[in-house]
Amino acid sequence: MAQPLVEPSRSMDEHPLTTRLWLSAGAIGPLLFITVFLIAGATRAGYTALRYPVSSLAIGDFGWIQTANFLMIGALLCVFAGGVRRALRGSRGSVWGPLLIGLAGIGLFGAGVFTSDPVYGYPANAPLALAQFTTHGHLHDVFSLLFFIGLPAACFVFCRRFVAMGQWGWVVYSILSGIGMLVAFGLAGKGFTQTPSLVNVAGVFQRLAISIGLIWIAVLAFHLLSQKSPGVR
Repeated sequence: MAQPLVEPSRSMDEHPLTTRLWLSAGAIGPLLFITVFLIAGATRAGYTALRYPVSSLAIGDFGWIQTANFLMIGALLCVFAGGVRRALRGSRGSVWGPLLIGLAGIGLFGAGVFTSDPVYGYPANAPLALAQFTTHGHLHDVFSLLFFIGLPAACFVFCRRFVAMGQWGWVVYSILSGIGMLVAFGLAGKGFTQTPSLVNVAGVFQRLAISIGLIWIAVLAFHLLSQKSPGVR
């Protein structure tokens, strides 16, 4: 019989309400972030969500909306990482799992602080090339990689915990999420370098990569919140 995700005998928490609040950040943040960039991408004049990256939404008159969206999800992922650490304290996955989720959060927060350069053809006068020309642009790329690498790594790290718990559904879901995120990110990158067969759908693959990872976070958050233990009540 599968054991619960939270091990009651090793997950004591003197402040269960605080832990639940922190875990709730992982349930709310991802869904809000995805909703905002989907609406912004569908309504921005001159912007095509099929082709352009989410980061380009931070450019222009209404760019502050996506910038705030990045800062929001980055901060909430870091809070969620703290909640996971508290909930799983002393058990398998309680160190590297939260650390990698927090790293992904820092990546998205940094992507908000440092705006992408206008590339990939948006705005209309921007070059059709995968290149950053300013320090801000380069730092945006670096921080973004923390998300696109850190979150799949967290999926794989949690697989070890789920195997130990005998939760094979979670094992399969986490593996597929990690691989799916990396594959979609790779295809998006190829599209953004103007590979003919992918250039017109690069934005779709990037959004798919982001959504796969963040939905995994949200589902994990709801799962942890549903557990009955001294650590999460």
